Amino acid sequence: MVHTLQSFIGGRWQGKEAATALHSALDNRVIYHTHAEKLDFAEAVHYGRKTGIPALMKLDFQTRAQRLKALAMYLMERKEELYSISHLTGATRPDSWVDVEGGIGTLFAYASMGSRELPSSNVLHEGPAMALGKRGGFSGTHILVPRGGIAVHINAFNFPIWGLLEKFAPSFLAAMPCIGKPASATSYLTEALIRMINDSGLLPEGSLQLVIGSTGDLLDRLGGADVVTFTGSADTAAKLRSNRNLIANSVPFTAEADSLNCAILAPDVTPDDPEFDLFVKEVQREMTTKAGQKCTAVRRIIVPRLHADAVAEKLRERLGKVVVGDPSVEGVRMGALASKDQQRDVAERVAQLAQGNEILFGGAGSLKLVGEGVENGAFFSPTLLLCRNALTNDAVHDVEAFGPVSTMMTYDSIDEALELAARGKGSLVSTLVTKDPATAAYAVPIAAASHGRVHVLDREASVDSTGHGSPLPQLKHGGPGRAGGGEELGGIRAVRHFLQRAAVQGSPTMLTAITGEYVRGGAVKEGDIHPFRKTFEDLAIGDSLLTHRRTVSEADIVNFGGISGDYFYMHFDEIAAKDTQFGKRIAHGYFVLSAAAGLFVSPAPGPVLANYGLDNLRFITPVAIGDTIRARLTCKRKVDRNRTDDKGRGQGVVAWDVQVTNQNDELVASYDILTLVSKRA
Repeated sequence: MVHTLQSFIGGRWQGKEAATALHSALDNRVIYHTHAEKLDFAEAVHYGRKTGIPALMKLDFQTRAQRLKALAMYLMERKEELYSISHLTGATRPDSWVDVEGGIGTLFAYASMGSRELPSSNVLHEGPAMALGKRGGFSGTHILVPRGGIAVHINAFNFPIWGLLEKFAPSFLAAMPCIGKPASATSYLTEALIRMINDSGLLPEGSLQLVIGSTGDLLDRLGGADVVTFTGSADTAAKLRSNRNLIANSVPFTAEADSLNCAILAPDVTPDDPEFDLFVKEVQREMTTKAGQKCTAVRRIIVPRLHADAVAEKLRERLGKVVVGDPSVEGVRMGALASKDQQRDVAERVAQLAQGNEILFGGAGSLKLVGEGVENGAFFSPTLLLCRNALTNDAVHDVEAFGPVSTMMTYDSIDEALELAARGKGSLVSTLVTKDPATAAYAVPIAAASHGRVHVLDREASVDSTGHGSPLPQLKHGGPGRAGGGEELGGIRAVRHFLQRAAVQGSPTMLTAITGEYVRGGAVKEGDIHPFRKTFEDLAIGDSLLTHRRTVSEADIVNFGGISGDYFYMHFDEIAAKDTQFGKRIAHGYFVLSAAAGLFVSPAPGPVLANYGLDNLRFITPVAIGDTIRARLTCKRKVDRNRTDDKGRGQGVVAWDVQVTNQNDELVASYDILTLVSKRA
């Protein structure tokens, strides 16, 4: 019996009646149906707003990061279930790895970044605060807060797991309930993922809903607090973006569209260089991974005219070794396209590209398949074309065959190569293979204007390079123009996309209360207990210590120079120092730092366990022999990461604002100290 997929809307699975048949990419047999029942999108939106948002807002950034990590661990333990279904999409095990473990790895990455970079609250201070008045009573800053809306994520067929999770992770951290809508052709894999997530019980109710089939009037029900993200074709992106309701309510819309990405072989590389083989290998891999069904795949191969024949020969050699067929058969390296519709579409696009160009490899009737029953599958031969007039041939820069298809084009100068790259009208990624740093320094800024990511490959990078076609959670994914003009991933930048930024003005004391982070000039709390003697729970933002004074002597400078080995003339040569802007010898900046620590540190064992870094260090006013310094230490920020030591005692991170001043109350050094502080037993 063929299973009917269900949507998960309003906290329940919906759909029983079979509708559109979904076919195995390998042999075209019917494996699932979408459901025929129309969904009540008013219910979906209401459920997200009234159930999902309050449930997520009960957690803070740190707690949501922990939930992401727990979910990633849960899914990783059950990944083989997902691999077994992914096989039906025509993907090989390495193809599925990108989707399955790549998606789960993205959850891990955002859990880690969230725990390191986000606060234990739902207000993210985007400082520093700045004084807006001369007397210090009025300041301004920026904060980022949850939008109070829902995120609708519309995904393409090629990555039914990664495509959802890479959007879900940052929006979940930002406390936005998600409605995911996968492309129907491979939606059965997304449905399996959502069932697994629901079974985990790790997400707050209403965090994630699933739409199988059409989005109906969903976009018409969104408001200004909501967000829409889309991955797919540029044409569909344009259609969705022009939805009247989205325009009327200024609903943020982010598109990541397919694009004619390119790989450039720089003119400094010859067939005798390792970079030449790296280029050919990279292009072949991008043509055949996921059967070329990646929005980042290399569609245009830009090579020096002098080396075109050599590149073509090596590419044909490598493509000829690619075994195509059922991925479960030993030795198969490329599977099928996602559907017969996709197969027909790619064939039509290849026919367009072939007009006026040469087919160097592939083409009709050239494919030999491996496996049982695969003759009915959605397979397509790796196809390499050659365009000798790329500056005047518009088709190679406009038509995309979303499969294992690339067009090689020639150039006579690096400027011509860059012009050809830009003819794609905006792409997600370009690769430049060069052995010359000067070539990279010249070419990359030009290429960056029309590509969202520039991957520079040489023999040094090759040992670790993740490749042309691999978006990483830490780096931005997206591109200008045809590529959609949007941004995804990029570390915590992606979380910020789902938050609302607001400017806040007020007194430093008020800004401290609002941001949960001490703002200089605000009220401080001094007491009889040294701040370093307080446990994490007992510390409050603004707890402060103003130290005793210390006068800097010549002996201090001499001794510090002897210990550090720093005999810079500004500290030891009276005559040379007189000719500088300071007019005299000054103390080492790092002596001032050390002396300040000696002033504010409480030396006995206590809750402060470790100092693991400084942020924002600045030496502002020089300290001369005879100057007197003191320090103010203030609890600036607390982040409860819910960690424990080997004895089971809880820990948190505290950032301390340090201001070192001289006898004239001038600021001489400014920085933040980060410490690990234990909780009560």
